Amino acid sequence: MTVRGGLRLSYASHGEGPAVVLLPGPTDSWRSYEPVLERLPSSIRAIAVSQRGHGDSDKPATGYEVEDFAADVISLLDTLDIRQAVLVGHSGSCPVVRRVAVDHPDRVTGLVLEASPTTLVGDAGFQEFVTAVVSGLEDPIDPGLARAFVVATSPHGIDPAVLDQFVDDLLQVPARVWRETFGALLRYDDTHLLGRIAAPTLLIWGDADELVARPMQDELVARIPGATLTIYSGVGHSPRWEDPSRFTRDVVEFVARSGPR
Repeated sequence: MTVRGGLRLSYASHGEGPAVVLLPGPTDSWRSYEPVLERLPSSIRAIAVSQRGHGDSDKPATGYEVEDFAADVISLLDTLDIRQAVLVGHSGSCPVVRRVAVDHPDRVTGLVLEASPTTLVGDAGFQEFVTAVVSGLEDPIDPGLARAFVVATSPHGIDPAVLDQFVDDLLQVPARVWRETFGALLRYDDTHLLGRIAAPTLLIWGDADELVARPMQDELVARIPGATLTIYSGVGHSPRWEDPSRFTRDVVEFVARSGPR
């Protein structure tokens, strides 16, 4: 689809009914939601999107701040003539969907935050990753590095064909998009805004997550009015890949509870 400013976004859609927009985390394409799309009932209109700079979407020279990605969500809703939607984000895309809920509360009926950080400002581990890996990236991205990154952030035992697809998608992300996107997350702190989120919010987190810790979940529950936390035992950073049936069921039940306001 072509949205604001002529930006073209690659997406997949499924079903009709209440709208759910699925935003993958940085370096992932819409394909990272395939296990969810294939399980969702046809009574839900699901739209999984490759954000700007990712997958087959356009890769403009600028526009990789959290606010830019959030503005693209509103443009997407306008283009598809969707008045309100549940927004689902994973990891580094969670600040994006939170920003939409803060700036455009009338467009959001609910938020699902999967493996969500609070802020990554001052996070030593994330800063080390950006300094050691991201800051020195050059095009073309080394396939070995891409595979190592996907393996490190994917569940054990992932289907090799799926792993290969994720690596191929990651290799489509230019080095400058890595630097701009991850650099923006190092600067972005919305913790003082979370109390303004009016939409019902579901946090999904695996207690084996080595990237996002439990205290972040507790802080989000404390700061977002009415937020609830669902914990997946023995699951890591990507619950939708490790237990897609449960994840999909939780999203479907949440959508049913969060209808248009």
